[in-house]
Amino acid sequence: MRMLVSTAILLSIVGCSPPPAKASEPQARRVYENRLTRLENPPPLLADHPEFVAPVREKVRYEAPPIVVDEHADLSVRAWRFSYNARGIIEVRNHLEAKSTAVIMVHPWGIDDGQGWRTPEPAGAADFCTPDKNHLAGRHTREVIDPFLKKLRPHVAFVMYSLPGAEDTIRRKLYRSFDHQPTADDRREGAKELEAKLGSFDYRGEPLPATLQLSRETPVIDYFEQFSGLDAGPKFNNAGFWDLPIPVSKDVTCHPEDVVIYDRAGYEPLRDFLKQHKVRHVLLTGYATDMCFCRTTAGYENLSRDFNVFLVGDATLATFPANESPQHATNAHISFASLNHLITQVSWVKPSAANAER
Repeated sequence: MRMLVSTAILLSIVGCSPPPAKASEPQARRVYENRLTRLENPPPLLADHPEFVAPVREKVRYEAPPIVVDEHADLSVRAWRFSYNARGIIEVRNHLEAKSTAVIMVHPWGIDDGQGWRTPEPAGAADFCTPDKNHLAGRHTREVIDPFLKKLRPHVAFVMYSLPGAEDTIRRKLYRSFDHQPTADDRREGAKELEAKLGSFDYRGEPLPATLQLSRETPVIDYFEQFSGLDAGPKFNNAGFWDLPIPVSKDVTCHPEDVVIYDRAGYEPLRDFLKQHKVRHVLLTGYATDMCFCRTTAGYENLSRDFNVFLVGDATLATFPANESPQHATNAHISFASLNHLITQVSWVKPSAANAER
């Protein structure tokens, strides 16, 4: 459930908190030559998966020198940003050290994927808010994100997933966390407990209201107060729905060494874990571009204060109310993020030979 009826509910579920102030640390500096070279007839950006993300087209495109140049780089990440002041898109090649890089998938919720947690009927809402939209997101995970994680897992420091809530006893048995690595027996027991827990819930809420009480003076106000566009509370989802242990989607291949981040713990434990393991770069994937991807514990609003963050623009989907496809919504939100963040795409992230010519 990406959009909630109130901010209070959202905060309680995802553990979202204002980003902490960044501590000032003296660092070595280099002079960056901000040279912009005009590109002639470049192809559209984010054009590999147009069903999910509409390609980005802009008349003015430049190339600039690399921003990240690690001494022992073995991961090539081309990226772009937009500048109104430069009047166009600026593209840069970056050279990262894979062992200093984490790939994080924000909120791969296991909803309507056969694990037992499913959208309540007849009018409940969760994740992308309808079963059909959830199934489309699941297909995007299988076709775009999972292959990307499989390609990078052997090279990077961590593959990680963020989930709502706190680490409960069931998920502690299922997934590795910052301070715990479950055994194979733990995982088998946790899987049984998850199936029983999710299977015992009553996934039925109230139906849509049959009648509404409208005043003569403000009928539109009355209409939306009684029949909002999104109510994901106990009326339609049934009480206790958001207390269930949300699993990692089975549409992604979750390895025993992959790490799960729990939103309720807040950003600081995630930051400290990454820094403890010498991670400096983050490739960010997951859902939803306009909400959890930016504002929850592992969202880019937090991570970009402490790490070199690259948003993988075709490995994310925005919520898409009133549309059958997320392509234009995702394009719009990624494009807006590009004002202050670097955007890459799956085909632009490539393991390369260490110390290759740059």
